[in-house]
Amino acid sequence: MKLRKVTAASAAVLALSVAATACSSNKKDDGGSSGGGNKIAIGIKFDQPGIGQKTPQGYSGFDVDVATYVAKKLGYNADQIEWKESKSADRETLLKRGDVDFIAASYSITPERQKLVDFAGPYLLAHQDVLVRADDNTIKSPADLNKKKLCSVTGSTSAQNVHDKLAPKAQLQEYPTYSACLTGLQNKAIDALTTDDSILAGYASQSQFKGKFKLGGFKMTNENYGIGVKKGSDLKAKINKALEEMVSDGSWKKAVDKNFGPAGYKNEPAPKIGDIKS
Repeated sequence: MKLRKVTAASAAVLALSVAATACSSNKKDDGGSSGGGNKIAIGIKFDQPGIGQKTPQGYSGFDVDVATYVAKKLGYNADQIEWKESKSADRETLLKRGDVDFIAASYSITPERQKLVDFAGPYLLAHQDVLVRADDNTIKSPADLNKKKLCSVTGSTSAQNVHDKLAPKAQLQEYPTYSACLTGLQNKAIDALTTDDSILAGYASQSQFKGKFKLGGFKMTNENYGIGVKKGSDLKAKINKALEEMVSDGSWKKAVDKNFGPAGYKNEPAPKIGDIKS
């Protein structure tokens, strides 16, 4: 009788062990250590042509190409990537909660953000600019934005930068997405859309908008795009290595030409890892 009790207990322990092993084998690898798990979750923008866009055909843009290259170096094929929308106001929360392994979403490195997350890179140096209607000749310099309705997205620093440093009388308008800003610009509900020149070039080059908008040509700020990871994650070093390889093997230049070339965007050279322009 005593022998049967011990055997039953052992069987129970064995069953629990097997169950735990099964659960463990089905868990998504968070990419924080060895990589090469079943899936990797990557945050991108869904509404930025040329940067990160969700289309009926899939996902496209410079950030998508960079993230795909990095994921491959971490041990993940393209079909193992789970793309997640990362709106500007949600990025830090997504990383903190572990909803994504890393974010490549026109994510400018700033001192404030560095307190909350870690950044690999930078991998692109962009500049803040404005997009206006093609027939609007009243905005020829940042100072002309005074008393104009200036749009940017919730959580972005772009419009506030212009207001604080260049056009204190600009009327700031916050919309949930850049696409919403673009609609407002087209309908004359706003006068200018401000964000990075790379993003604006993507919108202006879309076939349905060609000839309707123009870039102001103002290099108002330096925007150092980085790949965001959870604070303290060892992915930072691995991603930095992947970014260096992307530049050295020519893949970075190919991605730039593919995504920005049609708009005639004059990009800066690939930045050195850790070289953040103020």
